[in-house]
Amino acid sequence: MPTTLRHFAINADDVPRARAFYECVFGWRFTPWGPPGFYQVMDAGKGVLGALQGRRDIGDHKMPGMEISFGVDDLKATIAAIEANGGRLIMQPFRIEGVGELIFFQDTEGNIVGAMQYEAVQWPE
Repeated sequence: MPTTLRHFAINADDVPRARAFYECVFGWRFTPWGPPGFYQVMDAGKGVLGALQGRRDIGDHKMPGMEISFGVDDLKATIAAIEANGGRLIMQPFRIEGVGELIFFQDTEGNIVGAMQYEAVQWPE
């Protein structure tokens, strides 16, 4: 079941400071989207969406740095494969209206990774 890196999120303790940093360093443009303090970056690479957000917990894990999410065709099959191969689901499927269904899991090495079964999404060029 092939997957594609589709999304990353930068977790920040000080979102305005991080926003200014990445605007100056990479020339990214941030657009407010969703809850307060959450921004999307559309110009981070072909077919990749980025986000800047306040640092948060997923399950009982504090997200230390950046998050990545892979696009999958079948979320239920992905969950089954994660669990069959020694991974652990740490966030049950969560529906983001108009985007898709998202999970977070812990791999065999302790890394926290997202997987999303996307609805029809227009990926940036």
